[in-house]
Parts: sequence; structure tokens; C-alpha cells
Amino acid sequence: MNLNKAFLIGRLAADPESRTTPNGQLVVNLRVATNRVWNNRNTKERQEQTEFHNIVAFGRTAEVMGQYLKKGRPAFIEGRLQTRSWEADGKKNYRTEIVVDRFQFGPRPA
Repeated sequence: MNLNKAFLIGRLAADPESRTTPNGQLVVNLRVATNRVWNNRNTKERQEQTEFHNIVAFGRTAEVMGQYLKKGRPAFIEGRLQTRSWEADGKKNYRTEIVVDRFQFGPRPA
């Protein structure tokens, strides 16, 4: 059995970028920042590490995300990992993204 599922709770690192494919489908790309906090065993100092995740959404989901999500807004993303490749300037490039299946808005700031 195989499973390709990703769950993220984080904040948008930038406003979503919308575009339309040649066949007319709406696509939204965004970056979500998540962080991990822990205490260093030796020094007892608080440590923090931030990761940035590439997210892509299609169709109606992309439309809603592009319309309502803005930089700094929290969101819950559920999707699958996908790596795509392309060639530019004779060099092969790779990008791993989370393709959105579902999402929820996080709490609004007061």
C-alpha cells in the first residue's frame, strides 16, 4: 500500500500568485511557512527553524485561495507531494510542491 499525503498548518509567506493555463484552468502558487521550536539540550536555549513550502492549487480551490488568502494569514493545507522538472539554460531544474486537495482558513487576526 502507498500513501502520498501532506498536512500543513502555517502562514502565507507572500500573497498568492494566480495564472491561467493555456487550456483556461486557473492555477494559484503560494508559499507557506511553518516553524519548529525546541530547547537545545546542552545550552537550554530556545531554538527555532522555519521551513518554506511550495503550494499549488487548481480550479475552484485556486480561485478561493487567490481571492481570500493574503501574506501572513494562517491556513491548513491538505494535499499530495509532487515533483516536477523542466530544463532552462541547458540545466535540469526540479521543484517539489504540495498540490492542494483541501484547505481551511486559519483564525482571523482580531
